[in-house]
Amino acid sequence: MVKNIPPVKPYFPQEDVEKIKNYVEEILISGMLTLHTRTKEFEEQFAKLCKVKHAIAVSSGTAALEIALRCMKLNPGDEVLVPTNTFSATAATVIFAGGKPVFTDINPETLCMGIEDVEEKITSKTKGIIVVHIGGLVCPEIKAIREICADNKLFLIEDAAHAHGARIDDKPAGSLGDVGAFSFYPTKVMTTGEGGIITTNSDKVAGKARILRDQGKEAFTGNTIVELGYNWRMDEISAAIGVVQLRRLPEIIERRNRIAKAYYDGFKRVSGIKPIETPPNVLNNYYKYIVILGEDIDRDLVKQKLREKGVRCGGEVYWPPLHLQPLYRRLLGTKKGDFPKAEDVCSRMICPPIYTEMSIEDAKYVIEKFKEVLAEV
Repeated sequence: MVKNIPPVKPYFPQEDVEKIKNYVEEILISGMLTLHTRTKEFEEQFAKLCKVKHAIAVSSGTAALEIALRCMKLNPGDEVLVPTNTFSATAATVIFAGGKPVFTDINPETLCMGIEDVEEKITSKTKGIIVVHIGGLVCPEIKAIREICADNKLFLIEDAAHAHGARIDDKPAGSLGDVGAFSFYPTKVMTTGEGGIITTNSDKVAGKARILRDQGKEAFTGNTIVELGYNWRMDEISAAIGVVQLRRLPEIIERRNRIAKAYYDGFKRVSGIKPIETPPNVLNNYYKYIVILGEDIDRDLVKQKLREKGVRCGGEVYWPPLHLQPLYRRLLGTKKGDFPKAEDVCSRMICPPIYTEMSIEDAKYVIEKFKEVLAEV
């Protein structure tokens, strides 16, 4: 029997749907549709999750990144190191905030920023580093990167868009740099529909971030403009969804880890494929489960044949890497061959389906279909 295994699926048990419906009714009756009690509750609970003083809810993960960067006060010519293996927003927000992204290569064993390339790319123009946690895996070299930042007086921003509830050495993503930026896009392990959040221990950053997200106003209830802000607010209904999803996060991570273990146990016995491994000191939330195909295997053909068997893979994280994207080729003059590690491993990654309600039987079906397809191609 051919199953239909989707690449991703939001997790909303019926009791949570009822809670959200009740919250929505309360919000609509109150007439307070933005920056009110549910937003405050969501921020307080997310700050506790990340073990930081402040969490500032915003309209998207992209907004979270740009606000974080604008709090760093970039000047024209200031450079920010960004791994080439990331979503466009990581680099684009550097440009929007007034700086210049400088790409680095990655560690092919983790898909995260590689420490050797970071050290080589630092110049007198470097102002900071954005480290990206890929697929729910906290960058295993984050401690060394943080030390480099301290030695060179650089800021460190975590692009934690994938990393809700993930940890390294029992320290949560979002608490490992000067600022963290999360996304709640519908595909993430927890969602608010659309939305993002900024995490920080800095009172100064938190204060400026709250001003910037609300059109640069000194106070939500006033009209005194003190910064060049934007409408980056999170609405109350989105925050209410976030409150409910956040309560589910431990269960979500536990379930996804169960599927990831089944995948690892199965895929390590399949020829032509190698799972990305999670170090023992890291709790991965498995936003993505990532495996690397052997050389000379046609990934597009593999995905096509899997779809025919009812298995739809998730999008890669990421292909192509940013230095090969037309925009950055044009803006930064990057070209093929600049970052060979990323070019190689990102061209061979593939992401089997993973979602919270997935069963072990579903995972075994996916493994079996991968085995069949890889024997054919």
